[in-house]
Amino acid sequence: MTLTAAERHRLKKSAYGHKTPHQARIRAQIVLFAARPLPNARIAERTGVHVDTVRTWRGRFAELGLPGLADRKRPGRPASFTALQAAQVKALACQLPAETGAPLSRWTCPELAREVVARGIVGAISASTVRRWLARDALKPWQHRSWIFITDPDFRTKAERVLDLYARTWQGRTLDAGEYVISADEKTSIQARCHPTLAPGQTRAMRVNHTYGRGGALAYLAAYDVHHAKVFGSCEPRTGIDPFMALVAQVMSQEPYASAKRVFWIVDNGSSHRGKKAADRLAAAFPNAVLVHTPVHASWLNQVEIFFSVVQRKVVSPNDFTDLAQVGDRLRAFEARYNATAQPFQWKFTTSDLDDLLARLDRHTADHPEESSVALAA
Repeated sequence: MTLTAAERHRLKKSAYGHKTPHQARIRAQIVLFAARPLPNARIAERTGVHVDTVRTWRGRFAELGLPGLADRKRPGRPASFTALQAAQVKALACQLPAETGAPLSRWTCPELAREVVARGIVGAISASTVRRWLARDALKPWQHRSWIFITDPDFRTKAERVLDLYARTWQGRTLDAGEYVISADEKTSIQARCHPTLAPGQTRAMRVNHTYGRGGALAYLAAYDVHHAKVFGSCEPRTGIDPFMALVAQVMSQEPYASAKRVFWIVDNGSSHRGKKAADRLAAAFPNAVLVHTPVHASWLNQVEIFFSVVQRKVVSPNDFTDLAQVGDRLRAFEARYNATAQPFQWKFTTSDLDDLLARLDRHTADHPEESSVALAA
């Protein structure tokens, strides 16, 4: 038996590769030994297989070459289901259960199996078979994501103003060094829940008791300097116009904001700072302050929400406070700790990304007009 250089290279790679399956390794070794040449009995002894096995793979390689070392196709058991039945199951999985009359909020594989049998699509089917079919097309009808469609007719205009400020631009002009951008909002209902917490240990996570004694709640108001990564916060028993204006005064009464040329305050449409009245109220109290609203239902454009997510993960959860005073103390202590090392958030969503988002939503609305109650304004 004579091997070409390419065949010998591939056979050696298979015979001595660490990731080669055992059967493929044995077959490659048989052929390499046969090329020396060695008799079948000696090859069987060296590889630890029966001599008939050596004879089989030696003959297949002589007849077909390297492809002859692969397993031949086996007929297997006849298919139990047709391609049409599999397609019908997948089509049912892509429908909401309510549309089919099933009293379910979402499909699971056992429920789908039960439904297709009830409809007479198949006589009997297991949930694992349904799961395997859905996995081929990455269908997961048991999962869901919440979302809210854009309803603000001025969405792009408002969002563009906010994104321009993050890029230090206002009405087409670059902001001066004496102009600042503040992102502000309220984190409401931070509760004081008293329960004993056990510290972590070796191979043991921290343990938090699920029962607790409720100790009330407070609101955490925060103003975040977008470009200088500095947070100003206050804890209040409730939200409202007065607590928000107190936060503004806390920031605007100190330098460099007190003598700044302009300070832009980015806020959402909460009741504490909603509409033109809030903008006028802010300008009357501080002439160098400019209130800028995010679009309706678009608080994700407000960078202070990122800071609030940090507070939730590092300060509030798991919640173990003896009283509201301890909640306030920890929030203020974390605020000082955060300001000591904070860096500006790497905000990457630009006006170009905004245009892409609106274009995708336009296409989605054209395909699913029933999901949009208000036409988008480009």
